[in-house]
Amino acid sequence: MNGPTSYDECNCFALRQAARYVTQIYERHLGEIGLTAAQFTIMAKLARAKTPATMVEMADAMVMERTTLVRALKPLQRDGLVESEASEHDGRTYLFSLSESGKRVFTQAAVAWRNAQAEFEGKFGHARAKALRKELFGLTAE
Repeated sequence: MNGPTSYDECNCFALRQAARYVTQIYERHLGEIGLTAAQFTIMAKLARAKTPATMVEMADAMVMERTTLVRALKPLQRDGLVESEASEHDGRTYLFSLSESGKRVFTQAAVAWRNAQAEFEGKFGHARAKALRKELFGLTAE
């Protein structure tokens, strides 16, 4: 098996560096609304959900550690953008959803997100961005 000959060939480093670069674009746009990119992705997940989601469902769908998700959710809850309620079936399980205020902020944030998407695709190319997303989502589809 031929391994990398140099740390410049490190897949993890290349992906993390690219992720930081792309995150900076999104953070700049979403920061105008007062959200981080991570908070926006959580809100987007909740906005698409047909029913409130449990912590486990959200963490699994987003490929996040639950503790990381909890840290990202706390400011959203504090600011009244995300609500939680105990499950009818298990009082220890909480269900999360966007509040009415959260839905309004998400609508504004979606405009900022579209601007970030347009900036990234303007620099990287629409077709390349689409192919990149397909490859990256393929990594976590299993």
